[in-house]
Amino acid sequence: MKLAFIGGGNMAQAMLGGLNDGGIEASAVHVLEPDRAKGKELAKDFCLSAHTGAGDWLHEVDVVVLAVKPQQMREAVRPVAEHCAAALVISIAAGIRGNTLQRWLGHDRIVRAMPNTPALVRAGITGAVALAGVSAAQRAAADRILRTTGSVMWLADEALLDPVTAISGSGPAYVFYFIEALQQAAQGMGFSDEQATTLALQTFLGATRLADQSEVSVATLRERVTSKGGTTAAGLAQLDAAGVRAGIIAAAQAALARAKELGDEFDRD
Repeated sequence: MKLAFIGGGNMAQAMLGGLNDGGIEASAVHVLEPDRAKGKELAKDFCLSAHTGAGDWLHEVDVVVLAVKPQQMREAVRPVAEHCAAALVISIAAGIRGNTLQRWLGHDRIVRAMPNTPALVRAGITGAVALAGVSAAQRAAADRILRTTGSVMWLADEALLDPVTAISGSGPAYVFYFIEALQQAAQGMGFSDEQATTLALQTFLGATRLADQSEVSVATLRERVTSKGGTTAAGLAQLDAAGVRAGIIAAAQAALARAKELGDEFDRD
């Protein structure tokens, strides 16, 4: 399998690192990175061939991963499309719909995927949809590539990718936001910055691991921590009074609305 990454940013590097660590055999790996210095660094770090522009080297590629920002995608696809007409294309850009990519590329051998930043430590979750032109073998190849950064959830309906963006794509920022708040609270109670960070991070890590490994629901786990009239009950009552739950839901809805807006904007291009 010969791979090409269009763009060499954080998510591309996460996938390249995952490919190396996961032992996926690739007879050749290329990256198109206009920044020559960055390309040289990627070539050194991941033992790949770096290019500053599209060319004949793309003709033999089996899988092309579009790993640029949504706003850069149209310009990135234009010079690449004519060189990789037979390749499977995996897009990891938020908001750009399959029909838009199909129009730009001239075919529908496309997998749309929405990873998230924990992919950088191989702990991500990726939502993915295969368009009609993707063969079973190509879908399997995409699955192997995407799983190098964590787990994959395949969806039958592309419309669900915008909600994936709102929940797991944007979700890490909500978690970091809550961790920051706990750190700030701990600092205000007399802990050092280092102690506050350790308390907040280990609380999240432990609670998440417990939820992942438990056979009961998250709601049940919460109830088990919350003794009537106790300290946790007092804290949760304050969160409810402040509308935190509703705020988190509203944040996800706002992210969903923006993802749909992005799709509409690119549909007009």
